[in-house]
Amino acid sequence: MKRLIAAALGAVVFALGASSLIASDDHERARALREQGEVLPLERILEKVRERHPNVRIIETELERKDGRYVYEIEVAGDNGVVHELKYDARTAELLKEKREK
Repeated sequence: MKRLIAAALGAVVFALGASSLIASDDHERARALREQGEVLPLERILEKVRERHPNVRIIETELERKDGRYVYEIEVAGDNGVVHELKYDARTAELLKEKREK
């Protein structure tokens, strides 16, 4: 039983370390893209989000490559609990899509 617990604990520690490394790699990739002028800083996109939806909480942000361009996907929640997913062109800050989630 002790071996099983130790193995499970080791797997959890390994998984947490790996996810931290992935997050670090993503951060470095995003920084490099900003420095190359491929994407705008996330804060610039969040300003657009706040103009459109004042007083929301940012739930999640992602930078993805879709159809040959980088897209920021932002999930926000209002005081009323309604969640919106917004997609912005990462280079121009153009709103590409907005979806109200249930």
